[in-house]
Amino acid sequence: MRRLYLTLLLVGCLAPLHAAAQTRPATRKPATPPPAAKKSAPAEVDCPSPLGSGVGTKRVFCDVPIGRTPADGITIAIPPHRGTTVLTFDLHNRMTYSEELVRAGRGYARLTATIGVMTMDNTLVTRAVVQTEFRSAGDLFDRIGGGAGPSGLKAVAPTGVEPIRVELPADVAQVCILGEKLAAKRPDADEMFTGPGRPIALISNVMVEYVPAPAPKPPARKAPAKK
Repeated sequence: MRRLYLTLLLVGCLAPLHAAAQTRPATRKPATPPPAAKKSAPAEVDCPSPLGSGVGTKRVFCDVPIGRTPADGITIAIPPHRGTTVLTFDLHNRMTYSEELVRAGRGYARLTATIGVMTMDNTLVTRAVVQTEFRSAGDLFDRIGGGAGPSGLKAVAPTGVEPIRVELPADVAQVCILGEKLAAKRPDADEMFTGPGRPIALISNVMVEYVPAPAPKPPARKAPAKK
């Protein structure tokens, strides 16, 4: 009887320990840090020939000249980053507006501009095309201030808008934009422009999407010299 009593007592003591072991929470692994968030910011643009700011959109418009080397075009710097980046901008045709021609019914123009996005070693990343038809001032995308006329507007104005999106390899830190050709159809003639230096299009709203590179680690502190 005494032996039975001791056995029951031992079982009763071990039961809570067994239950506690069953309900003990599992050891949690250290949480994996979330991936770095992608950032979108205005790009750093070196524009050799800015046209000016739009009176409606307040954008800065930059002429795209025909060129053969990066030194001829618009240079865009990509911030320090990890992985691939995405360059975005709006491409416009470049229209010389004439109120007299519009009133006379001879202001029509169909413009097709072709440009290239290049790396700094002159490798083509992609081409982009914008095609627009112009008939009246309502077809203009914006007007540019700073002109010499009574209205204070420049005759040259952006027309049409083509959003461009370019994915760049991880090792690209700088690109350039160059004009390739402009086809212009007017009531009195069809023209093709390919001569270097001629501005044939405009860009605006240049942005870059990227994952920022990690901040550099501070240099290790040197131990003080023993005296």
